Amino acid sequence: MRRTRIDALIALGSNLGDRRSHVESALSAIADLPDTRLLRASRLVETAPLAGGEPNQRAYLNAAALVETRLKPRALLDLLLQIERDHGRTRRPGRRWVSRTLDLDLVLYDTMVLETPGLTLPHPRMHERRFVLEPCAQIAPWVRHPVTGRTVLQMLGALRA
Repeated sequence: MRRTRIDALIALGSNLGDRRSHVESALSAIADLPDTRLLRASRLVETAPLAGGEPNQRAYLNAAALVETRLKPRALLDLLLQIERDHGRTRRPGRRWVSRTLDLDLVLYDTMVLETPGLTLPHPRMHERRFVLEPCAQIAPWVRHPVTGRTVLQMLGALRA
């Protein structure tokens, strides 16, 4: 029996090097993933780095992608992490909110709620992050958070209030 396709939301960001090229190349790589189809990609949104991160960071270019996939969540994440590595990203344990050539986060995978080492779904801080929600709202404002039941648009509105 063939597994049905699942929709997933991916957040993209870059603040090192040619940011636009990194994000656009990552979108192309996502479109080429096996058993996956890129349904929509947002426009690029420039955002300030998170407070508390490295000092003097450059602004980020962020985007979002809505994909349809037959890949399981961990397999999809592993391929996203490979795309990061292909763009020069080196993840260092314990170092968060640092400059990076590329950051790809699997923020939602259908209505799945999952907590495993290295993968939590939905992304535990997506509802707090304008740089995730603004691009997601461009392409999938109706998508609901599987825990809170709020749509992407409602979560973004709560940040603006």
